[in-house]
Amino acid sequence: MKKIIFGFAILYSGLFFAQEQDKGYFFGGFESNYQWLLEDEGINFLPGDDNFRANNYFQLNYNYGNFTAGVQHESYLPAALLGYSPVYDNNNGIAHYYLNYKNDGLDITGGYFYEQFGSGLILRSWEDRQLGINNAIRGVRIKYAFTDYLDFTALYGQQRNGFALSDGVVQGLDANIDLSTALAIETVDLRLGASYVNRYQDTGIEEYLPGNVNAVSGRLDFVKDNVYGGVEVVSRSKDALFIEGLPVSQKLYDATAMQVNLGYAQKGLGINSSFRRLENFSFYADREAQGNVFNEQILNYVPALTKQQDYLLTNIYVYNAQPGLNIDNVDQKAGEVGSQTDIYYSIKKGSTLGGKYGTKIAANFSYWAGLDATYNVPNRFYEAKFVGSGPRLFRDFNLEVKKRWTKGFSSVFTFQDVIIDKGVAQPGPLGQGDISAQIAVFEGTFRLKDSKSLRFVTQHLWSEDDRKNWVAGVVEYNFNSRINIYALDSYNYGNEDEVVGKVHYYSVGGSYSKGRTRLSFNYGRQRGGLICVGGVCREVPESNGLSGSINVSF
Repeated sequence: MKKIIFGFAILYSGLFFAQEQDKGYFFGGFESNYQWLLEDEGINFLPGDDNFRANNYFQLNYNYGNFTAGVQHESYLPAALLGYSPVYDNNNGIAHYYLNYKNDGLDITGGYFYEQFGSGLILRSWEDRQLGINNAIRGVRIKYAFTDYLDFTALYGQQRNGFALSDGVVQGLDANIDLSTALAIETVDLRLGASYVNRYQDTGIEEYLPGNVNAVSGRLDFVKDNVYGGVEVVSRSKDALFIEGLPVSQKLYDATAMQVNLGYAQKGLGINSSFRRLENFSFYADREAQGNVFNEQILNYVPALTKQQDYLLTNIYVYNAQPGLNIDNVDQKAGEVGSQTDIYYSIKKGSTLGGKYGTKIAANFSYWAGLDATYNVPNRFYEAKFVGSGPRLFRDFNLEVKKRWTKGFSSVFTFQDVIIDKGVAQPGPLGQGDISAQIAVFEGTFRLKDSKSLRFVTQHLWSEDDRKNWVAGVVEYNFNSRINIYALDSYNYGNEDEVVGKVHYYSVGGSYSKGRTRLSFNYGRQRGGLICVGGVCREVPESNGLSGSINVSF
């Protein structure tokens, strides 16, 4: 109740400055995502006591001149959606509030806020409702742009964890300078940045634990004609290693991260490559939260640097970044190192291969390995090489060809060849063998009269490992830009496991949109495994039932 009163007090303190209603405006939105889970013997699914689940969000903001204030009410009753953290279950109330002031380069926020330093390697707080992530920081943030080429950010607060706050207190500083503007350099665009993040957490009676853990980073980005690139390096001071909330030993370990990007772009051609090395680079607002499966209380942003896939079968074997350290008799790992390269090429219209409308080709290759390290398990000690030849965790090659054949028909062909460590695909100890698969996808779209369209997707996955072969199909019909329906099925026809059997993962549904309102619904089975958004993943169990969503913005 106190949080509700305080949240609305923040909102109304912002409204206090609005003496005339017509000079200010409200904005916000409502979102409801719900499930009605049904028993399904075909996938051995039992819904349990909470067969109805819902995540609801209502956000209300008010702006008047230089002031903006807002609150967000959230409800997870009687329980959060399946696969979300239990910290949300049976919770309801004001979860987010803020008051912001902006004027002449000054930006001050009190309450909850989101922030990112650099690429997020050292600090990122953000919300992603599909993943169940909201690690906003409650406290104070001050941003100030001294000039058009120099800006500075300082923040202090505690990270959100469900409807509570983390035990750790976070402080951060970030500075960015546009060197080209500051030094009047016209031949190249140079930007330099530096960040500092501190986490303080009470050590209690454990004297070996560090109260303060510090991280520093530096980054440099450049653009020269058609070439662009950047490098970012992060170092974190020593911290204890925890697994599932328990300390591994009294040893302390430092951490490092490096990311290098290089690209080239011109009309019709683009090449981009990224290299990253992470050593024990897990950074949490609470040391005991290390490695939790819900990405709770994570301070930084470490997405998988691989191609983000769009189809049912290409999303079965996806890579999840492996930045952490583990030293025990079952699993030894110290981080990851690898790279990915994207190539985009457009074949000109009117050419032999381009045809009347042209053709677009995209290729991607990525390779990720565990750090090449030696481990002394009894003494909880390790030593890692910078690159070396560590165990392969993921290798992916994929090719995509997009072509418009006529005014009314276009197609996309995708081929993927992937190898993934079983411990990554089915989260567990690494080094227990690989899964190799090849996937082919053909997507076609017919544009019909009166804004109608018909889209179909056919897919096949070949594999001698895991659950063997799959076939999948999608049919989607758009009556217009507002109404669509679909039906899909993924059939694991090659599965030789007598317990699981050959399973259909079917679903039917549709959506309706009008203005700022969108409604969607579906019925069917959810395949268990990793769901990834922007390279960040969460694990979801298999299920069956009705689900839907309502989204309204204003």
